Amino acid sequence: LLFFSFPKQDLSLPNGTPVDTSSPASSSSLLNRLQLDDDLDGETRDLFVTVDDPKKHVCTMETYITYRVTTKTTRAEFDLPEYSVRRRYQDFDWLRNKLEESQPTHLIPPLPEKFVVKGVVDRFSEEFVETRRKALDKFLKRITDHPVLSFNEHFNVFLTAKDLNAYKKQGMALLSKMGESVKYVTGGYKLRSRPLEFAAIGEYLDTFSLKLGTIDRIAQRIIKEQLEYLVELREYGPVYSTWGGLEVELSEPLEGVSACIGNCCTALEELSEDMTEDFLPVLREYILYSESMKNVLKKRDQVQAEYEAKLEAVALKKEDRPKVPTDVEKCQDRVECFNADLKADMERWQNNKRQDFRQLLMGMADKNIQYYEK
Repeated sequence: LLFFSFPKQDLSLPNGTPVDTSSPASSSSLLNRLQLDDDLDGETRDLFVTVDDPKKHVCTMETYITYRVTTKTTRAEFDLPEYSVRRRYQDFDWLRNKLEESQPTHLIPPLPEKFVVKGVVDRFSEEFVETRRKALDKFLKRITDHPVLSFNEHFNVFLTAKDLNAYKKQGMALLSKMGESVKYVTGGYKLRSRPLEFAAIGEYLDTFSLKLGTIDRIAQRIIKEQLEYLVELREYGPVYSTWGGLEVELSEPLEGVSACIGNCCTALEELSEDMTEDFLPVLREYILYSESMKNVLKKRDQVQAEYEAKLEAVALKKEDRPKVPTDVEKCQDRVECFNADLKADMERWQNNKRQDFRQLLMGMADKNIQYYEK
C-alpha cells in the first residue's frame, strides 16, 4: 500500500490544472535510487550482443519480421571484432534447439512464445514487434552472460554467419559431436528417488510457476478492467464540457472536471501500457524459464535412472569382474556432470531472478506512485 500526505489547502480544480500534492516520493524515482548490481562485471566482459532495428519483409509465400543482431567482441574465437547480421524468429528458435541438443546439462533461456500473445490481434503491430524485440534481446544477452553457452559453436555461427539458411542445409555433423559425451538417454529407465537437493529444486519450481501463473492471470484481468474503465472515462469527460456549454454560470468548474478526467485518462493509459509492455513479459519469461529448468531436471533424472539400472545389472552378474565396466563409469560421469551444471545454472538463475524481480517490482511501484501523483 502507498500512503500520501496531502497538505491542507484548496483542492478545487477551476481549470483542470493538477494540484501540488508534494507527496513523499514526489518525482524522485525509486528505481533511480535503487542501486542494482547487475552489471558489476561489465568491465571484464568480452562479448556484447544487441537486437534492434526490426524490419517487415513481404514475400509471395509469407510475411515476416527480421531483427538486426549486432555483436562486438575481443574473443579469439571470432575472426572480426564486430558483426551485424539479420535474423528472424525461426533463426532464434533454431539456435535454442541446437543449444539444447549440444548442451543438455545446461539451462537454456526461454524464447518468447511463437504465437500471438493473448489480447494482441496483429503480430506485425509496432507494440507486438517491440515486445518481441526486447524478449529476443534478453534471450541473447542471457546466453552471452553464460560461461559455457556463450562459447558454443552454434551460438558463434548464429552471431556471425551472413547466410544462416545455407549453414543449416550443410548439416551439423561436425558441431553435433560436441554434445555426444553428455547426451542423455531416453530409455525405459525409472528413477527410484530424486536426491533431496534436486527434489527441493523440483518442488520449488512447481510452486514458483504456480504462483507466477496466478499473478499473470490476475494481472491480465486487472489490465482488462483498466482498459474497460478507460473507455468509460473517455465517454464520461466530454459530457461535462457539453453541460458547461448549456449553463454559463457553471461552465468554469464543469470544464475543470472535464479536463481533470482527461488527465486521468492519459495517466491510466500510460499505466496500462507499462503493465502490458514491461510487467507481463517478465512474468511470462519466468514461467517459461521454470519449465526449461524442469526439463533439465527430468534429463538429469533419466541419466541417474540409467546409471542405477546399469549398476544393478553389474551387481546381478555372477562372474567376478576386476572393475566396473567402462559404460557404467561413463554414465556416472554424466550424472556428476548434470549435477554440477544444474546446480551452477540454478544458482545463476536465482541471482538473475532476484535482480529482475527487484527491478520489476520497484519499477511498478514507481509507476503507480507517478500515476497517483498525476
